[in-house]
Amino acid sequence: MYYRLNGVTQRLTGATTSAYIPQGLKPGVPAEPSPMIFASPTKIVSEAASHVEYLGSNKVPDLQKLFQKADGIPVHLKKGVMDKMLYRTTMGLTIGGTLYCLVALYIAAQPRNK
Repeated sequence: MYYRLNGVTQRLTGATTSAYIPQGLKPGVPAEPSPMIFASPTKIVSEAASHVEYLGSNKVPDLQKLFQKADGIPVHLKKGVMDKMLYRTTMGLTIGGTLYCLVALYIAAQPRNK
């Protein structure tokens, strides 16, 4: 009698002679080879279809001129008032959070009164 490993239970189970396949060997080779993946012809893109219209204009050259201008302003503040507000808000929250952490550490370091 032949035995084979059951993939679900991971135990040996009985097998007939037709089901016996030594590990590493397959029962047979297919009569026809599988079709090639790239066997089908590719489409040729026409000239008219290659022109794509974008939804907006290209703003990169304008932004490059703005950010590369040598006017002494840091890059993160060059776009105006909104950048200044965001920068100041971020710095305020950072300083406030640092002070809050230091106060919490000071309170945690004090001994408890019994």
